[in-house]
Amino acid sequence: MTVVVGLLAVLAGGAAAPPGFAALREVDPSIRQDMRYAGSRNFTGGVVDGYEEPVCLLARPAAEALRRAQRVLLRRGYSLRVYDCYRPQRAVDRFVRWAREPDGPGDRAAKAEFYPHVERNRLIPEGYIAEKSGHSRGSTVDVTLEDLSGREVDMGTAFDFFDPLSHTDDPRIAGGARAGRRLLGRALGEQGFVNLPEEWWHFTFRPEAFPDSYFDFPVAVAAVRP
Repeated sequence: MTVVVGLLAVLAGGAAAPPGFAALREVDPSIRQDMRYAGSRNFTGGVVDGYEEPVCLLARPAAEALRRAQRVLLRRGYSLRVYDCYRPQRAVDRFVRWAREPDGPGDRAAKAEFYPHVERNRLIPEGYIAEKSGHSRGSTVDVTLEDLSGREVDMGTAFDFFDPLSHTDDPRIAGGARAGRRLLGRALGEQGFVNLPEEWWHFTFRPEAFPDSYFDFPVAVAAVRP
């Protein structure tokens, strides 16, 4: 959940994206979409504000770069699976509010899966959650690999695992998991994506289409259609 803070304020919320965004399924329907914040399997335990549909929206250059990476990976027997793409500012705000709330009895399963070694009230101070996210600019994606049967490749940790083990080059990650991280990084890096070292799943396509903007339109296909 580490983020990049830009220079300009968040744009006003609205129902539609600016020109230049696309739904990933219209660019490459072969990429699996497992949009975690549109469902309950995420660290908050529920649907996150702004996720009206379980769809990946991206600035078109980033979506087209994912398509190029997918073509290479399919020939090697793998496919991309995206967990999160464009993220509205209202979702980021929800993450911040959630991080300031105490854990309750119903949060035990989420804590065990996503933050077993850090207390919830430490997620902001330790940099796992912040008030701005590069995802809100539309060129950042959280992504992993799966084989052609749909089985996720072992990457050593789960997505959104708040722990140093999620650092891309953590030396404790070895064998197949390290190979998986390297394959993912190489496939995306060749197409212009840059990995965030603290999160093996987090990649930003550069140059970004909207480098100084943070958007707040909802995650819904209608938001990117004329």
